[in-house]
Amino acid sequence: MPISFGAKLEKAFANYGQLCVGIDPHASLLEDWGLADNPAGLSEFSMRVLDAAVGRVGIIKPQVSFFERFGSAGFAVLEDLARRAADTDLVVIMDAKRGDIGTTMDAYHKAWLGKNAPFVCDALTVSPYLGFDSLKPMMSECLEAGKGVFVLSATSNPEGAALQKATINSETIAASIWRSLAELNAVTAGPGEHLGSFGAVLGATLNLNSFGLHSVLDGQPAAATPILAPGFGAQGAELADSCRLFGLASSQVIHSVSRSVLQAGPNSLAKAIDVSKAELVAGLSN
Repeated sequence: MPISFGAKLEKAFANYGQLCVGIDPHASLLEDWGLADNPAGLSEFSMRVLDAAVGRVGIIKPQVSFFERFGSAGFAVLEDLARRAADTDLVVIMDAKRGDIGTTMDAYHKAWLGKNAPFVCDALTVSPYLGFDSLKPMMSECLEAGKGVFVLSATSNPEGAALQKATINSETIAASIWRSLAELNAVTAGPGEHLGSFGAVLGATLNLNSFGLHSVLDGQPAAATPILAPGFGAQGAELADSCRLFGLASSQVIHSVSRSVLQAGPNSLAKAIDVSKAELVAGLSN
């Protein structure tokens, strides 16, 4: 059996800390970097971010939509980025938010997480809103291949709150997803593994209690559910506040930053990553 995704994530945390650099090639960022808003500019931007991340952080998160907007040429850049990242010790989380049922979901798995996936990565963001159980066949295949998924649970966009805070049998949808992930990780994590392979996406700008996610703040004693937390930096959450935001669960959080470091530009990007990393280390040590 290959090493599990949870074990890969633990290793990345141990070697580089819990910061993740998002690769989000907004058109405005390409312009700010002096690059053309075309596939060539997209490639230059992405590879320079990759180079700056290697050796500084253990995790990157390409946002697929910014590649997809260029069609097949953009996907070719993403394939190249994925291949190059695979030759490093980075954990790669593709932020694609895929979700479907049956053979369609199986095709998504083959595209992103399968043995011959063109967009090779370690984990994929997925949507549970066709039913959490629709994800289970993919999750089963992930365990066999040492891959992971991050399931949307409580997202930072205001439009999501009404659905995610809705209750069924006195439990919010967000809390139900969190509970289901915790239960799966408890029975699938290997001996001695602190982190499971199935994570939740929880926005760092949210009041988790208002989503019914009280148990997140209490942490989990074993086979903890990894948390992918966007929203740090430009969206307003402070890395130094991680312990306040996530309580005992802060040790299982992937703190994702993108615009706050990317807007530093190509010549100052490495320094911006180092500053963010130092802020996070200081916050987690308080």
